[in-house]
Amino acid sequence: MATTAFHRTGNYAPVHDELTAYDLEVTGAIPPELTGWYLRNGPNPRDENKHWFIGEGMLHGVRLENGRAAWYRNRWVRTESFLDPSRTIYRADGSRDLHAANANTHIINHAGRTLALVESSLPYEVTNDLETVGPHDFDGRLRTPMTAHPKICPTTGELHFFGYDTRPPFLTYHRADAEGNLVVSQPIEVGAPTMMHDFNLTANHVVFMDLPLVFDRALAGTGEMPYRWDEHYGARLGVLRRDDPAGAVRWFTISPCYVFHALNAHESGDRIVLYVIRQERTWHRGHADTAPLLWRWTIDLTTGSVREEQVDDGPCEFPRIDDRLAGLDARFGHATGTNGPDAEAPTTLRRFDLHRGTVETYDFGKGRTPGEAVFVPSGDGSDGWLMTYVYDATRDGSDLVIVDPTDLSGPPVATVHLPQRVPAGFHGNWIPEA
Repeated sequence: MATTAFHRTGNYAPVHDELTAYDLEVTGAIPPELTGWYLRNGPNPRDENKHWFIGEGMLHGVRLENGRAAWYRNRWVRTESFLDPSRTIYRADGSRDLHAANANTHIINHAGRTLALVESSLPYEVTNDLETVGPHDFDGRLRTPMTAHPKICPTTGELHFFGYDTRPPFLTYHRADAEGNLVVSQPIEVGAPTMMHDFNLTANHVVFMDLPLVFDRALAGTGEMPYRWDEHYGARLGVLRRDDPAGAVRWFTISPCYVFHALNAHESGDRIVLYVIRQERTWHRGHADTAPLLWRWTIDLTTGSVREEQVDDGPCEFPRIDDRLAGLDARFGHATGTNGPDAEAPTTLRRFDLHRGTVETYDFGKGRTPGEAVFVPSGDGSDGWLMTYVYDATRDGSDLVIVDPTDLSGPPVATVHLPQRVPAGFHGNWIPEA
């Protein structure tokens, strides 16, 4: 008997209507200083035969102002390949069409532009009202794909990112200045075309994760993800100085593993401390994926060694910090977690105190599944809130929920009731009104 693909059922199933709804119902009280947009991206496949990861991107947004939820909107990212589905990422000659994008993974704001991101193509600029402007190539300077996980340095305002490809150069490091001008594009030599989903930034270094998910040309064009676990590739961390982007990368061998998402990194003397959500194995044919867990890697630049330590035993993903502390010694991190390895879906947020080594949890309750929780600073900058879409399986609907991370025993600060279900997705951001 045939089984239904996971992305056609429950909250993975796509929604088909683009809606706009005003003056949304709220339980609790939205902090009045929150004026801006909460925007989140995710795959919403038009073709049910597509792998969920490569479904077309759909943005879901809520506008908050003066203590009210002014509107909810959802819109497809209208990329050139969305408008013309005959366009594919790879042309007949094997070259890449960077305008062919599903733009389904993340959405960020830098230098006055809001960008919908996917790591296989160029970013697409959108408005905060979710209308598509078009592809953004940094005035023609960006000639590789752009990662969906760029990092904004809170000190300089620079945007650090990279692009990986299936043809040489397999990896290129990029940097845009605070005004959005692309000022660095530096190829980095790696051994094969691997899937590099995220990386790490500190005050003085960039750290790349060269891990054993390797491009498999035989899978390209099948509708599946064209990457597989390679037992022989190995795993290593590459450290590059920010003040010498054309300089040599120092490589440090680690145990084979995969990391989709990094929590944060910082420097401590001659050491670089990285917090990542690590899986011992993933996408290995014939083997089950292992649980994603919080680990700490400590690179000793003097001895050339790496200490690898599991920090917590609770499965979790979608880690976030207060982005004002990116690359610095942030005390707290947050992730979406489960109530044990046998839980069917995540129902909790996990708050990690990285200084004390403790964990607190906030449980949304049975059948209520949170997505990635974004940290939103308060008006005075002293603390803030966590903001996430939560799916309620009982009523097959969704809410935008605002939680006080310093009081995880209490009810939500506010729950914004949405006019339709927000399918499971990936990443988003709070964009404050300037």
